[in-house]
Amino acid sequence: MSDATRYPINWPASLMFLLTTLPVVFALPWYLWTHDVSAAAWGWAVLLLAANGMSITAGYHRLWAHRAYKAHPIVKWFFAIFGGMAVQNSILYWATGHRNHHRHVDDRDEDPYAATRGFWYSHMGWMLRDYPSSQLDFKRVPDLLDDKVVMFQDKHYHWFAFAPNLIIPIGLGLLYGDIWGFVLVAGFLRLVVSHHFTFFINSLAHIWGRRPYTTTNTARDNDFLAFFTWGEGYHNYHHIFQYDYRNGIRWWQWDPTKWLIAGLARVGLTRDLKRVPEVKIQQARVTRELERTHAALQARPHTRSVAEIKEQMDAEWDHFKDTVAQWADVQSARFDAAREQIKSQWENSDIKHKIDALQVEQAFREQLTRLQAMQRQLALA
Repeated sequence: MSDATRYPINWPASLMFLLTTLPVVFALPWYLWTHDVSAAAWGWAVLLLAANGMSITAGYHRLWAHRAYKAHPIVKWFFAIFGGMAVQNSILYWATGHRNHHRHVDDRDEDPYAATRGFWYSHMGWMLRDYPSSQLDFKRVPDLLDDKVVMFQDKHYHWFAFAPNLIIPIGLGLLYGDIWGFVLVAGFLRLVVSHHFTFFINSLAHIWGRRPYTTTNTARDNDFLAFFTWGEGYHNYHHIFQYDYRNGIRWWQWDPTKWLIAGLARVGLTRDLKRVPEVKIQQARVTRELERTHAALQARPHTRSVAEIKEQMDAEWDHFKDTVAQWADVQSARFDAAREQIKSQWENSDIKHKIDALQVEQAFREQLTRLQAMQRQLALA
């Protein structure tokens, strides 16, 4: 008997997936072949897909699961409505389960959607049966229990899930004179696509991509997935710095969720946006490059050129330790200044701290460049 068959089927979730997928697989192809679907139906499908997707990423995920920023009640209600329309459970269940995922990432017994149990399980198999890892302890989430929007949506979740999915597509269909086109495209197809785009974060984003920040878990950065998941594809970064409101930290990285949150901050609808200091990001990258270079050295036969690179590597380790110690001193001086309330003195001022932090950050950047050059040198050795 397989591991899965030991647990009862989760019939509500299984039936929901079945009843939303069947029309897309069977009815939609026939309808597209025999009817002209209005451009408005496709346009609204994309708009609703974006509203659902970013209500999950900006709302369920970065606001409620990770508390990466604070939001005005208007924003919360928007996310509660369109997140409910995405039919991925209530905010309370979603955010609590996701915190368990981060707390126990990759643990086969504790992580609700552990990628170590395979693609299918992490993609959606974990929802089809009542696995023990899906049992939630709400005593660990007092902030969610105190949030009136979260608790109202949880109490009336079925209305949040069903009403928008019925009223909006049918209402728009009546308005544009294309009821079945809207129901099939802006209704069922949009919902199925929304589901799998989100599920890719739990599955593909843990098996496909690069790990520039950490190898302590399976999460990957993947620019291609970021495009389809509203910026959530930079998953290796997210798993090491989960409280950052950004996933794509560079200006050129596709993260519309980040842009939405930052844009709302400009008009006063979001605030207290959390960002990881750049120096900590660079420290993580250097640590990862040191590990990568060390592994490459271990895999190469001992030659004179490899021995020379190993000596350089030993020096880089020492330099890294010195830079980390320097950063610790900078932080200690800052805390001492705050505690003693002598920020006006140059040696301990906030301006001095920022300059010192920039110097440490630059030291990490320079070391990263040297390590990458060493890897190229090693490849030719």
